[in-house]
Amino acid sequence: MSGPGRPGGGPFGRGLAGPPGQKARTFGPSARRLLATLAPWRAALIVVVMLGAISVGLSVLGPALLGEGTNIVFAGFTSMQTPGGAGIDFAALGRVLAMVLAVYFFASVFSWVQGLILNVVVQRAMHRLRLQVEDKIHRLPLSYFDRVQRGELLSRVTNDVDNIGQTMQQTLSQVVVSLLTVVGVLVMMFVISPVLAVIALVTVPLTLGITVVVARRSQRLFVAQWRATGILNARVEETFSGHSVVKTFGHQREAEREFAAENDQVYRASFGAQFVSGLIMPSMMFIGNLVYVAIAVVGGIQVASGLLSIGGVQAFIQYSRQFTQPLSQLGSMANLLQSGVASAERVFELLDEDEQTPDADPARTVPPEASALAFEDVAFRYLPESPLIDGLSLDARPGSTVAIVGPTGAGKTTLVNLVMRFYDVDAGRITLDGLDTREMTRDDLRARTGMVLQDTWLFSGTIRDNIRYGRPDATEGEVVAAATAAYVDRFVHALPDGYDTILDDEAGNLSVGERQLITIARAFLADPRILILDEATSSVDTRTELLIQRAMARLRADRTSFVIAHRLSTIRDADVILVMENGSIVEQGRHDALIAARGAYWRLYNAQFEAAPDEDAEAPPPGAAPIQGPRASTTM
Repeated sequence: MSGPGRPGGGPFGRGLAGPPGQKARTFGPSARRLLATLAPWRAALIVVVMLGAISVGLSVLGPALLGEGTNIVFAGFTSMQTPGGAGIDFAALGRVLAMVLAVYFFASVFSWVQGLILNVVVQRAMHRLRLQVEDKIHRLPLSYFDRVQRGELLSRVTNDVDNIGQTMQQTLSQVVVSLLTVVGVLVMMFVISPVLAVIALVTVPLTLGITVVVARRSQRLFVAQWRATGILNARVEETFSGHSVVKTFGHQREAEREFAAENDQVYRASFGAQFVSGLIMPSMMFIGNLVYVAIAVVGGIQVASGLLSIGGVQAFIQYSRQFTQPLSQLGSMANLLQSGVASAERVFELLDEDEQTPDADPARTVPPEASALAFEDVAFRYLPESPLIDGLSLDARPGSTVAIVGPTGAGKTTLVNLVMRFYDVDAGRITLDGLDTREMTRDDLRARTGMVLQDTWLFSGTIRDNIRYGRPDATEGEVVAAATAAYVDRFVHALPDGYDTILDDEAGNLSVGERQLITIARAFLADPRILILDEATSSVDTRTELLIQRAMARLRADRTSFVIAHRLSTIRDADVILVMENGSIVEQGRHDALIAARGAYWRLYNAQFEAAPDEDAEAPPPGAAPIQGPRASTTM
C-alpha cells in the first residue's frame, strides 16, 4: 500500500534503514545532561553528599586512630626495655580501639543511609525518564516509525534506559564517596607528612592522563556497541515476527548469516570497548604499587632520622592505599560510565527527534454528528523529490460510501492516512463539515473515526477486552451486541472460555479471519461518524465476507465510509468509486457507469478474471471481450 517514495520497505514492511543518522554527542555534554535528569531531587542529593562526607570523614579518622594505637604499643615495648618500665598501657589502647570500632560502625551506618536515599533518587529519575520516552513516542510523527526499525526503537526504550539506570545506580554513590575520600585522605596525609603527601600526589596527574587517553578511545566503541545492539535487536524482532515468511521462502540460511554478521559486529564492538576501558584498572594498580614502594622507602628513612613516628608511617601507608584505591575505582568505573553515557546519547537522540506539528491552540470543533468530508486541491509527498498526490479534490457526503481502488503505490492508503492526520497535507486542505481538520485536535478528529486495517492488531488479553478497546466504558450488552453484529458471537461460544478466552501475544489461538472479525466488532462498538475499511474482509471466507458486507451496510448508515478494496466485487454498491493512479483520481462514479466507460476501472475489474498479463504480449484492442478464467484476487 505504500506510495512511491515512501520510507521503509524492509523484508517485512518495517524498513532496514537503521538508526537515525545523527552524530553522537561527546561524553561531556551527554554526561551533564544525564546528571541534569536528577535535578528535581536536588535536596535529596545534597543530603546524599552530606551523609557521604560524614561517612568518609569518620572512615578517614580510622587510620589516624590506629596509628595512635600503634604508637602506644611501640612506646610500651620500648619502655619494657628499660628497668622499671611501665609497659603497654592497655587501658589507653582499649579506649583507642573502642573509638576505632565506633568510627567504622557509624561510618557504615551513614554510608548505608546514603546508598538507600541515592537508590530512591535514581529509581525515581529512571521512572520519570521512561515516562518522558513514552510520552515522546506518542508525539512522534508516523514518518519516524517509517524510517526507524521497530527493534531499534525497542532497544532504546528498554535496553538503553535500563543500562542508564544500572550505570547511575552503580557509579553515582561510588563517585561521590571516592572524590570525598581523596580530599579527606589528602588532608590527613599533609597533616602527617607533607613530603610523603607530595609523593602520593604524583598519582593524580598520571591517573587523569591515562583515564582521558583511554576514555577517548573507548567512548566511540561503547557508542558503536549500543548501536550494534539496537540493530541486532531489530533483526531478531523482524525475523521472528516474520518467521513463517522466512521458512516459506527458504531463507533460514540467509537469516542466520545476517544474524551472524550483525552478532559479530556486536561482539567486536563490545570486546573492543571492554578491552580498551579495561586497561585503566591495571594501570592504576601499577602506579599505586610504585607509589606504595616510594612511600615505604622515604617513610622508613624519616622514621630512622626521627622525623616521623612509626605509628605515623603506619597510618600514612594506610592513607596511601585509601588515596590510590578511590582513584583506581574511578578508573575502573570508566567503562560503566562510558557505557551508560553511550546509552544516554541514544535515548537523548530519541527525545530530540522532531515531533509532529502541535494541535491548533485554541482548537475548533464540529458537532458530534458531523461526517461530511471533503478534499480541496490536496497535495502530498512523503519525500520532497517524489510527488505522490497532487491537486486531489473529492466530496464525501454524510452517509455515503466512498470506495478507493487502484494499483499498488497509487496513494490509496495515503489518502486515509491524511484523513486520520497521521500525515498533514503539503497543500490544499481536508475539511469536516467545512472546518479544516488541522484546526481540530488530533484526538477530537480520531475520536470520530473508526478504522479496520488489513493487518489485524490484537493485544494479550480476553476477547471481551479486545472488543471493548473500541470503547472502554461499554457495557456487557453493548460488547455482545457489537460481537453479534460482526459475527464474532458465532465462534466465541465454541471456545472453552467464550468471551473470557485469553489471546496470546499474536492471537495464535484464533484463525486469521476470526481475528479480523474481532477488529470489526471493535469498530462496531466505537460507533464512529467516519469509517475507514482498509481491505477489512480480505482474510475471511466468501460466506463470512457476505455476512460482514451486510453488517457493514448497517454500520455505514448515516456515516461517511472510505473503503479500500482489493476485491472489486465487494464495492459494487458504493455510492462513488474513486480510481487512483499515481496519486490522482483518474475516474470516479458508480460501478455500472465505470464499467460502461471501459476505462481504468473496467481494466482493473476485468483483470480479476484474466490470467496474469504477459509483459511482452500485445495489449488487446479497445472494446475486446475480457478473457474469462478462474477468479483471482488482484493486488491493488
